[in-house]
Amino acid sequence: MALDLIDDRRMTRAAMKAELLDAETELQLAYAWRDRRDEAALHRLITAYMRLAISMAGKFRRYGAPMNDLIQEAGLGLMKAADKFDPDRGVRFSTYAVWWIKASIQDYVMRNWSMVRTGSTSSQKSLFFNLRRVQARFERAAMARGEDLDRHQLREMIAREVGVPLHDVEMMEGRLSGNDFSLNALQSSGEDGREWIDILEDDSEQASEGVEQAHDMAQLREWLVKAMQHLSERERFIICERKLRPEPRTLESLGQELGLSKERIRQLEAAAYQKMRKMLENHSKEVLHFLT
Repeated sequence: MALDLIDDRRMTRAAMKAELLDAETELQLAYAWRDRRDEAALHRLITAYMRLAISMAGKFRRYGAPMNDLIQEAGLGLMKAADKFDPDRGVRFSTYAVWWIKASIQDYVMRNWSMVRTGSTSSQKSLFFNLRRVQARFERAAMARGEDLDRHQLREMIAREVGVPLHDVEMMEGRLSGNDFSLNALQSSGEDGREWIDILEDDSEQASEGVEQAHDMAQLREWLVKAMQHLSERERFIICERKLRPEPRTLESLGQELGLSKERIRQLEAAAYQKMRKMLENHSKEVLHFLT
């Protein structure tokens, strides 16, 4: 921690000593980088506005991220701004860079706030960084009026203010209300205390379910084989090509091979299904589902 503070102070002092660019010099450096990819001009431009990046990074320290990391992310945002800046638009580089610096820091904070993904959409990002501020403002206003807001009313007001669905507000409140906990942490400090992971339900297939499924599939195959034996050779061929191939054949292709019309193939297929249905209707609804 002490080394981090030293590095923070060192970077801040270096940034404060950097030159201040007037509008004309800034414009010349921007043109040099855009048109000639002059790395010396880029370095000078970035160095001059690193103090802006450090200042913005400091505003996000309350989210618990190391200041060094915040400054690095702010620097990345500054470099992205320099790469995309168009000096022909008549806007100062500092004004343009603010958005990129802020976006880079916010993305970093959200990625590292929790092991669980906090949010990915622009509305969720806006909610993450504004929820507490908007909530405090509404609570102060209600207190000044002598009103008592319940949680549901407050959430609805926040959703309307930020412009997000109500369920997003409820989800974000839950995410911001506590820290991550390890599933290997003990539920109690006693000798018999179990880890939290031990109480999670196993979603994998159980052995008994596997045995039952294998038995059912074997029975289904047996019924189908017996039903197929009551079909003519041509009907079995049509059923196999239409239902049992990885890529079922079309009525037209079968008609061309057998020298029949597409409609005749459809009739033979329907007749074969009817014969099989009569053989299987006393066995299982699952087989009937196969034939539909």
